[in-house]
Amino acid sequence: MPFNVGAARAQLVEQIRKAPRSPTPSDPVSYLGSPVPVLGLRVPTQRAILTTFAKAHRDLTASEVNSLAVALWSGEVLEEKALGIMLLDRFAEILDGASWALADRWVDEATGWALSDALASGPIAKMVRRDRPRFSEVLRWTRSTNIWRRRASTYAMHDLVFAGELDQPFRILEKLLYDDEFWVQRAVGTWLRECWKRDRRRTEAFLRKHIRGLPRVLITVATERAPKALRDELRRGR
Repeated sequence: MPFNVGAARAQLVEQIRKAPRSPTPSDPVSYLGSPVPVLGLRVPTQRAILTTFAKAHRDLTASEVNSLAVALWSGEVLEEKALGIMLLDRFAEILDGASWALADRWVDEATGWALSDALASGPIAKMVRRDRPRFSEVLRWTRSTNIWRRRASTYAMHDLVFAGELDQPFRILEKLLYDDEFWVQRAVGTWLRECWKRDRRRTEAFLRKHIRGLPRVLITVATERAPKALRDELRRGR
């Protein structure tokens, strides 16, 4: 029987709407940095819904996954869009060029750290590590006028950093060291901290080389695992 995208979306959305909700921040729009309305589902609840669906649809094609992801992304609430991202991530092994084009388009639409980071560190990061020519495209994102695309370029390094493959992540981070936007500065700090966990000596040398003028929040986040003496040295050096 052909896969019915409309019916699948309706089933998933119904489960989202009926799922138990957790308390949300008093101003979730400001907290998440996104104008998209929030129901208040916890991430584990959303993952459980998707896991059950994926187990019942193990043989989806890339085209079917893409079509369902688009249908979910068109939803009115953050949880529907998040489920579209999770769907791509769950079926990352079969994603194709159309999947990349889809995710690339979403980067500018995924405002707020919740959607932006999930998209970039999930399906995009997997496609970048699997298909290395994609890195050149992500490198260009560092010059974007959209702060969420610039931030996404750092989170797209997730799988490479966690694999200890730091050459390309350092190229991305170097491009954004002096970015003017807080959300980008914090992201650079976050991924330098993760690089530190994999290669302390190299990350320390990188920070010392570029210390002059670094944003304070970047230093604070990047050196969370560093000795206090180094943190103080870098703060003085900036």
